[in-house]
Amino acid sequence: MARINNNAEERRIAVLIDADNVSQKYIKYIFDEISKHGVPTYKRIYGDWTSTRQSAWKEVLLSYSITPIQQYSYTTGKNATDSALIIDAMDILYSENVDGFCIVSSDSDFTRLAVRLKEDGMYVIGMGEKKTPSPFIAACGQFKYLESLIQVDKNQVKSPSIDAVPKELKEITNQILPLIEDMSDEAGWLNLSVLGDILVKRQPDFDTRNYGYSKLSALISAIPVLELKMKGRSYYIRIK
Repeated sequence: MARINNNAEERRIAVLIDADNVSQKYIKYIFDEISKHGVPTYKRIYGDWTSTRQSAWKEVLLSYSITPIQQYSYTTGKNATDSALIIDAMDILYSENVDGFCIVSSDSDFTRLAVRLKEDGMYVIGMGEKKTPSPFIAACGQFKYLESLIQVDKNQVKSPSIDAVPKELKEITNQILPLIEDMSDEAGWLNLSVLGDILVKRQPDFDTRNYGYSKLSALISAIPVLELKMKGRSYYIRIK
């Protein structure tokens, strides 16, 4: 069964979230980050949804089309949510419908699961707060601190010339700049088609016509802080 899909544009990722150990305030940043690694196919979150502690989560589940998995706390001191997530992960693994997993939790109980998934050739990303124990971090192929994802988003616009961007384009510019900074080559260039794929993954209703442009290249050309060039048959962009 071992197989690894290294194409981030096609990589199918199962996103499994431990609601007991992650705050809903991170949800946007979680899926923004996943969009750089692949396409989220399974999107499940585990917790006791009869508990008032999960009320804040309920408000965002529909917005991100996340399936809540009910797991009652049968015994005090035992984390039934962890067991349910692990069982689901193995079922998904054996279905052979995904190329990777994103486990969102700050709990070290998922360490062995991450190791097992990697043994089977899965692309494994972990996400959690900085309190996450080191064994779980080490077991993942990559690990992202949720606090850092928020901080990067807050500081995303670094260009002093952003004020020159037309008002109607500032929102999309704020999304594009950090992607270029994070995913460009050593010379600062990023393939335009890669950028377009990520924008659609993050925002399914993304359409250049919403901004008055028929093509993404035309939209990029209208943003003065970005530079566009053609190499071969492909367009590339970078920050001026």
